[in-house]
Amino acid sequence: MWLLSHSLNTPEIDRPCLGRLKGGHHLEQGWPNLLKGEGKKIDWRKWKQERKEEKKKWKEIKLLRKLEKKKMQEQMEKKKEEVEPQEDKGRHYTVSVALPGSILNNAQSPELRTYLAGQIARACTIFCVDEIVVFDEQGEDSKTTEGEFEGIKKTGQACVQLARILQYLECPQYLRKSFFPKHQDLQFAGLLNPLDSPHHVRIDEELDYREGVVLSRPTKPGRGSFVNCGMRKEVQIDKQLEAGLRVTVRLEKEQHPDSKTRKGTVVSSHQPRTASGLYWGYTVRLASCLSAVFAECPFKEGYDLSIGTSERGISVDQTAVPSFSHALIVFGGLHGLEAGVDADPNLEVSDPSTVFDLYLNTCPGQGSRTIRTEEAILISLSSLRPRIEEAVGKKPEATE
Repeated sequence: MWLLSHSLNTPEIDRPCLGRLKGGHHLEQGWPNLLKGEGKKIDWRKWKQERKEEKKKWKEIKLLRKLEKKKMQEQMEKKKEEVEPQEDKGRHYTVSVALPGSILNNAQSPELRTYLAGQIARACTIFCVDEIVVFDEQGEDSKTTEGEFEGIKKTGQACVQLARILQYLECPQYLRKSFFPKHQDLQFAGLLNPLDSPHHVRIDEELDYREGVVLSRPTKPGRGSFVNCGMRKEVQIDKQLEAGLRVTVRLEKEQHPDSKTRKGTVVSSHQPRTASGLYWGYTVRLASCLSAVFAECPFKEGYDLSIGTSERGISVDQTAVPSFSHALIVFGGLHGLEAGVDADPNLEVSDPSTVFDLYLNTCPGQGSRTIRTEEAILISLSSLRPRIEEAVGKKPEATE
């Protein structure tokens, strides 16, 4: 035992290892076995060399673990990059429709006015129209949906009523109570056929995107707001937003089944179209006159293709549609596009064909003297659809 106590007092021994020796742990690994090697001379150089090799080995293992972790992170980032290029697989072009609100004045009752607006909404949804512009051809100058319908055959608020009904139908059913209080213009809206477009998602339907309304509910610091997306669980988004806003949410694919909420990210309203090719409803815009339809275009570069529809135009069968990014198709009212051009103070032309890139007759050889606007929308979009698809196929890339 004298050898043991003498060895502990020598300066060559690493004192932090004393605890191991007294506790009896790792005696053979940390120190030379002094008990077994009693009376023998210790080769300290050899022992230090072994210790160095052991430390080197652990450093190598630690480095390998770091490399594996880094490799896993790179693989995850690579997977994300592979998912992101789906932006190019979506639909980058848009189709807008413009029509006068005065067409409602041709209906004989409030019920028929509402049903006429429902027909227009259904036609535009069927053909994936992205924007509906309601313009005035009677000098009403309506720019908001504030106001009320004043009666059949009376001027005023026809544009407002049409825009309000179009907005109501486009909104998913589970959000209508949040955005549309009771209003006289919507008195008979419950009788209309639903649009049943892709963003009108059922409660248990699985889809990457959903429309929602931000709830007035407190959240923890650093956490996003809660959103009602028409699901059994509320969705917590990545941002803190003002309550009452309508937002488009992309749901995270990996969700914890036992969580009380789901996770999602707020995205722009056009991302479902550009990223996944989904039709995500239409926007509604009011214009004070025909020229304002062009002047107040929401796209930076404006409409690069405008099409006017009239029985006096060139037959659609003899026309090829050029490539475009944002197309506008304009329909006239009871008296055609000529009435809209004459009533516009900003247009100093008498021939409507000079206002548009193409002036087409989409139903040549019609059997009726007149084609109603709701009928003209269906006929025109149906005849232009294959030509539009061919036109956008010519253009490899389009800007948003």
